[in-house]
Amino acid sequence: MKLKLDDQGHVVVQDGKPVYVHDDGKEVAFDAPGTVSTISRLNGEAKSHRERAEAAEQALKGFEGITDPAAALKALSTVKNLDDKRLVDAGEVEKVKAEAIKAIEDRYAPMVKENETLKGQLNSHLIGGAFASSKFIAEKFAAEGPAGVEIARALFGNSLKVEDGKVVGYDAQGNKLYSRARPGELASAEEAIELLVDSYAHKNSILKGSGANGGGAGHGGGNGGGKKTMSREQFNQVDPAMRAQFLREGGTLTE
Repeated sequence: MKLKLDDQGHVVVQDGKPVYVHDDGKEVAFDAPGTVSTISRLNGEAKSHRERAEAAEQALKGFEGITDPAAALKALSTVKNLDDKRLVDAGEVEKVKAEAIKAIEDRYAPMVKENETLKGQLNSHLIGGAFASSKFIAEKFAAEGPAGVEIARALFGNSLKVEDGKVVGYDAQGNKLYSRARPGELASAEEAIELLVDSYAHKNSILKGSGANGGGAGHGGGNGGGKKTMSREQFNQVDPAMRAQFLREGGTLTE
């Protein structure tokens, strides 16, 4: 990664931030104050983790001398089942406990199921909104409007998850996607979508041509440059409704 310089050798600045060029050619305005703040926060978190580890080690010292944890737990269970100096059959006690737990689970199971359903609907709505409102999809995808959104969601929808009310992106290896402009911070939904598209092996089949400029790009050339194109592999991955719409709009397939 290196600084971007203009023809006079001066550092290029965007929104008051110096612009860096990554090894893959991607230009990012580096947020130095934000990075310093993130480093400070991470240092604080590391200190907190260390203090918790030290406290846990101190607490474990009280259990020194116990060589057989299973035997110790069994002894505690036996003591808990003492009733008027008589041993109660531990098996009966566990049976009663299991029946009580099952009764509670059966009672609240419908509520839990409804909650999971509502949670799934909310997550689907948040992820769908991320695709629908994406400026990157609207400006860069060859398929315009709802068609572009549907293609993007079909390809990358499973790579976005909702965590703590926010849309989080994951790469093909299951790693969270982090922002290039804000090192140490998770990528926003818009950044995650762009990163996923950039890493897609067939991205040239779904994006506008490299010479395109703006929403009216692609109209020209001797080979029908305004037509949308999609690889056959990509075409086979989308659902039948999207295939029909793509063909109705004059899309063409490439090998």
